[in-house]
Amino acid sequence: MAWVKNTAKYKYSYHFTWLGRPFIQFPQDMVVLQEIIWKVKPDLIIETGIAHGGGLIFYASMLDLLGLDGKVLGIDIEIRPHNKDAILKHPMFKHIMMIEGSSVDKTVISRVHELAKNKGRVMVILDSSHTSNHVLAELRAYSPLVRSGSYVVVLDTLVEELPDDFFPDRPWRKGNSPKTAVSKFLKNNKRFVVDKSIEDKLLITVAPGGFLKCVKDP
Repeated sequence: MAWVKNTAKYKYSYHFTWLGRPFIQFPQDMVVLQEIIWKVKPDLIIETGIAHGGGLIFYASMLDLLGLDGKVLGIDIEIRPHNKDAILKHPMFKHIMMIEGSSVDKTVISRVHELAKNKGRVMVILDSSHTSNHVLAELRAYSPLVRSGSYVVVLDTLVEELPDDFFPDRPWRKGNSPKTAVSKFLKNNKRFVVDKSIEDKLLITVAPGGFLKCVKDP
């Protein structure tokens, strides 16, 4: 935790790109995400929170390397024009779809479920607003699309373990974080378990307790 605190002031996670697009993640998490994609071989990866598009490009490139005709669906309440333009022009866009709107809006959720229909393997990565209520709503909305053997990855559960003043301009903090959402979700959903083996080998991750493996079909 000391490492995370000390590197945050240098915006460590902002230093990396993937195929030319900023991907605001720890490299350690990027490595394990590709391991999961290799294992699951998803037909559809849903990512909430697009930002600069590095995540979409990363996941799309993994599908491309696997030779899969899969898609990555990105959802964001605001896709800034310069980011959208860069994504549209990227060679990996052939694997990408985007929806502009809130990931917890009923219309958006309905559209995502429609796009996921008849997809064999779906993987979900949550990385938009990190308040507990928002993440819990996302978990309830998109976890039904995930089948046994695949994952829902809840990023930035680390918020729960950081000082209250760590995000002075954000609403999330200890007690109101993705990790508290995961805790509430798992109390009433026995289809998912925390895959501790992932964070145990990573040692440094933004998602402790956030790698949720589906162990039972809907």
